[in-house]
Amino acid sequence: MKIKIIIFLLFSFVLASGQDRFDLLDEKLNQLAKNYPGLNDKVELSVSSASIQEFIRAIGTSNNLNVNVDPLLDAKISNNFNNVSAKDVFLFLCKKHDLDITFMGSIMSFAKFIPPITPIKLPERKSLNITYQTVPDLLSFDLTNDTLGNVTKEITKKSGKNIIFSPELAGKLVSGYVQDVSFNNALEKLAFANDIKISVTPDNFYVFEKKPLTQNINTSANQLTGAVKTPTVSTKNPSITVVDGYITIDVQNMGINDILNIVSKEIGINYFLFSELKGNSTVKIKDAQYEDFLKLLFNGTEFTFKKENGIYLFGDRNLEGLRQNKLITLKNRTIDKMMDFIPAELKKGIDIKIFKDLNGLIVSGSQPRIDELETFIRQVDLVVPLVHIEVIIADVRKSNTFSAGVTAGLGTKPANPTNGQVLPQVDLSLNASSVNNLISGLNGFGIINLGNVTPNFYLTIKALEQQGVLKLRSTPQIATLNGHEAKLSIGKTEYYLEIQNNLVNNLNSQQNILQSQQYKPVNADLSLTIDPQVSGDEQITMTINVKQSSFTERISNTAPPGTINRSFESLIRVKNGEMIMLGGLEETNNSHSGKGLPGLSRIPILKWFFGERTKTKSQNKLTIFIKPTIIYS
Repeated sequence: MKIKIIIFLLFSFVLASGQDRFDLLDEKLNQLAKNYPGLNDKVELSVSSASIQEFIRAIGTSNNLNVNVDPLLDAKISNNFNNVSAKDVFLFLCKKHDLDITFMGSIMSFAKFIPPITPIKLPERKSLNITYQTVPDLLSFDLTNDTLGNVTKEITKKSGKNIIFSPELAGKLVSGYVQDVSFNNALEKLAFANDIKISVTPDNFYVFEKKPLTQNINTSANQLTGAVKTPTVSTKNPSITVVDGYITIDVQNMGINDILNIVSKEIGINYFLFSELKGNSTVKIKDAQYEDFLKLLFNGTEFTFKKENGIYLFGDRNLEGLRQNKLITLKNRTIDKMMDFIPAELKKGIDIKIFKDLNGLIVSGSQPRIDELETFIRQVDLVVPLVHIEVIIADVRKSNTFSAGVTAGLGTKPANPTNGQVLPQVDLSLNASSVNNLISGLNGFGIINLGNVTPNFYLTIKALEQQGVLKLRSTPQIATLNGHEAKLSIGKTEYYLEIQNNLVNNLNSQQNILQSQQYKPVNADLSLTIDPQVSGDEQITMTINVKQSSFTERISNTAPPGTINRSFESLIRVKNGEMIMLGGLEETNNSHSGKGLPGLSRIPILKWFFGERTKTKSQNKLTIFIKPTIIYS
């Protein structure tokens, strides 16, 4: 039935595509007819059992058309065409005999139509809805009839934990839904929901197995085909049964020694007791293998087991014959810090030594306690994210200084009549002769007569304006592990002279002064401290501490420079790879200073002729850009 449906669909597709093909041929023939009117000329032909090749050639010859016919065409024509255009005849032949026409310029090539091959679109692989959070060790999945092979492969990719399954479960379909459940619990629920069994090997592999079929004791023989193995039932306690090596127990307050003796005897296990197994236990388990049964039976007690040469050894955990030694190596963390995080309860009854050469621990004790310690270490031995931090420091400093004034006095006259600069700044020194020449030029205007100055008189004129813009940009890059501080410091050092005078007594009871000089440093730094914390959703919380100090003017050449200190601390949260800007470290200084004759130095305009004035304005702005990026190695 399916084959018939497929053939019908293909046939329908061919018919639909064929209709489109003939319309296209008709359109191309109409276009060609514009240049070659023979296609629209009428055809008068009557043939019987003529070859299709000869028939097409005959039309081409009579209507002056260029035709080419595939030699493989072997159809026979028996038709009578009267007052029909050559174009219509060609379309009829194409539909009647399933032909195709290939156009090359004015040449028409006739051949058998070959339908195009439609590519088969393969079904897309279903995307599995599985997520895993590394730090809390939480697993979530939403599965509906997905194969166990694909599910285990995807969980292993996401979590990095190895999961295998028995061959008969390769194509098993599984379903289940859990949200943010611990990894072990989530796998247990997946196994339970799909009637399979899961266990963990000593080397931390998770194994899915087919659940054993437990036969009912009361099942009659005529209900089963073939040989039936009757479960072994203990005569001492009917609540303990063993079927095909799988143990089912439901006892209350029964001696541990008695439970072990009954189960070992029914399975046929050889064992040796180092010491008496005292105490009672309440056990209820179903379909457990022997070693799983022993782990549950001895859990929370002082007893343990060990297997040597096929014989099980039982006794107190601290006995020499039952102690185990193991090297537990770490993959992602350092062993020094790991010792601080191991709970005290896990260290009880175990001797632990640090082996730095292999970044591991040498432990000695009972196997269950070692397994418990190793399980804890594997849970916390995770990859620590590396945070790469890009820092852009932009420091812009602007300054403007204006100074002007006139100075006059008595003293040594300059060597030249006029000495100094006019451009780019005015700094002139005039002697008495030059000043007198200037005064004589002003005398004679009305009643003005300024007289002359003394020979040792001099005059100084200054006018200067300075502007400066300084842009500093540095792009340091630092990296640190999650939860560890990253520090960056950029500084400048200046020195000042310190002179010490020491009073020294000589042999003649005379006091001499001993002078010593020493240059001492003073630092002005820009320091940046960042402490990143990475969350499970790749959000980065950063504690940022910025301190900046800068120098001020010295009160003298040998005095230490003053410093200005600025700092701020911020707690922010950004996404992985986002950039943030920190600003606000801005400083503006305005200073006005001057000197001159009393009274006259306060009068506008005149103050510039009877004194000196200096105006200074400076502005410093510091902006910091920070971009953290998480790197998983």
